[in-house]
Amino acid sequence: MTITNSNVASQVVKQERSEAGTLHFFNHIAVVEFDEGIHADLNVGKKMIKGLLQYFGNSRPFGIVANRVNSYSIDLLETTEIRSIFPNLVAYGIVSHNQAGRMNAEIESQYCSSKNNISFDNLYEGLDTVYKRVVQQLSLSIN
Repeated sequence: MTITNSNVASQVVKQERSEAGTLHFFNHIAVVEFDEGIHADLNVGKKMIKGLLQYFGNSRPFGIVANRVNSYSIDLLETTEIRSIFPNLVAYGIVSHNQAGRMNAEIESQYCSSKNNISFDNLYEGLDTVYKRVVQQLSLSIN
């Protein structure tokens, strides 16, 4: 299920379309839905990276949910560089809608620094969990 076909579509604050896919912005989370067949890397994702930086800056904690509604690949070797671009990325989740997506999420999780589960079978569970992790980080940074 895409964000636009979900019960949370009305809560989207902003949307940005790029050659790689669509970013849906909420208050503390961005949901990325890559297009079918894309190989996501820093070059292809330049517009998305710019959009995330403009929306969240480099100090406001935020989370990303990758909603795997399409089949695509990502350059896992660039994970460290992505982390350096977004030091304020505090939560990440992958929503998979089929077995292939779940296997890819398992592989991606090996490259994440998070000790938390990042793989979800349900869009709402993924959004809720990532949101709670961001809010927890926000409360830690305030105290």
